[in-house]
Amino acid sequence: MGKIGSNGKIILIFLFLAGVINYLDRSALSVAAPFIQDDLKLSPSQMGIIFSSFSIGYAIFNFIGGIASDKFGAKITLFVAMIVWSLFSGAIVLVVGFLSLFIVRILFGMGEGPISSTINKMVNNWYPPSKRATVIGLANSGTPLGGAISGPIVGYIALHLGWRFSFIVLMIIGIIWAICWWFFAKEKPDHIDQTEIDKKAAIAPTTSFKLSYYLKQPTVLITAFAFFTYNYILFFFLTWFPSYLIDARNLSLENMSIVTVIPWVLGFIGLAFSGIVSDFVHRHTAQKGVLFSRKLVLVVCLFISAICIGLSGLVTTTVSAVTLVALSVLFLYLTGAIYWAIAQDVVDGKNIGSVGGFMHFLANTAGIIGPTITGYIVQTTGTYTAAFLLAGGLAVIASISVIFFVKPITDKSSNA
Repeated sequence: MGKIGSNGKIILIFLFLAGVINYLDRSALSVAAPFIQDDLKLSPSQMGIIFSSFSIGYAIFNFIGGIASDKFGAKITLFVAMIVWSLFSGAIVLVVGFLSLFIVRILFGMGEGPISSTINKMVNNWYPPSKRATVIGLANSGTPLGGAISGPIVGYIALHLGWRFSFIVLMIIGIIWAICWWFFAKEKPDHIDQTEIDKKAAIAPTTSFKLSYYLKQPTVLITAFAFFTYNYILFFFLTWFPSYLIDARNLSLENMSIVTVIPWVLGFIGLAFSGIVSDFVHRHTAQKGVLFSRKLVLVVCLFISAICIGLSGLVTTTVSAVTLVALSVLFLYLTGAIYWAIAQDVVDGKNIGSVGGFMHFLANTAGIIGPTITGYIVQTTGTYTAAFLLAGGLAVIASISVIFFVKPITDKSSNA
């Protein structure tokens, strides 16, 4: 990573693996859902609430985790988060019904909540502005990879050893990562010109504003809304797509586990290249400013993702549905680094964890609302069509909003 050297690469590898584990753990429930729903006698609407329960704890601790990373440091915040979510991933083996599963998933979500804002803070600590979007994309690209391998791993273990045992395996993986992180990761680099790391992007405020000032800015709120629609599509795919393949497309569990890998692989490619594409566009549109390049990638890719997810609910064949969903996930993940990059560009370093966490909190209310609405739609209509169209429509509105409302946050010392 240029000036950062080998230590910076080690931090990037750790963050990448944290993302893999995060989504491996998170998507395990959707893979095991047919077993869990049958074993615990849950209705579709109850299963929708269970899917949503994760995001109750997750969304709240997006913000709390961001504040903690600013106050206590990203290293210890991510260490504690990994330990907590791994323990509650394993605790699923203890559930006996709807209520106990609901509570465990909330606590599990609380543990996972800080990861993204903490990664953003760690990137701010370690990497210069010219590389942050690229690093954010590469670091977060572990998340779809975790989703991709979750299907085969959890599906295989569930079929041969039972669905409960799969969550024990995931717990052990997370604890091993946390121990290694504690001993090998550092909060900030020791031997580097810190001036380069601390340097603001060209459009970032020169004043360190109060957190409350940032939380009222249209740029922050509209970016958070776009992030909300990103998460709405993502959680729709993450929670209900496996059940859709089994219920609506009549795939077996084995075939479903394989098919779900396809969108995740494309998502991995999209997220890995998300920041690279943004930085590339910026280099070729430098005269228009860094925010133009972020908006261009965000608007174009989110709009294409919206159209693909909407059409996937209207097609009649399994191949076309899976293809469109896969393309939707690809273009969706091409925007994945942009929300965080916009925060890096327009927020001063002292508040980056908190503002990023606030945006992530608003974005992840989609995980509370979306799966429950989808469960209700499926139960009342008997199909998934309206759910696909709703997900696409929200993202279209968001992409248009970004064009008009996402602008640099200007210095106003009277508000600081």
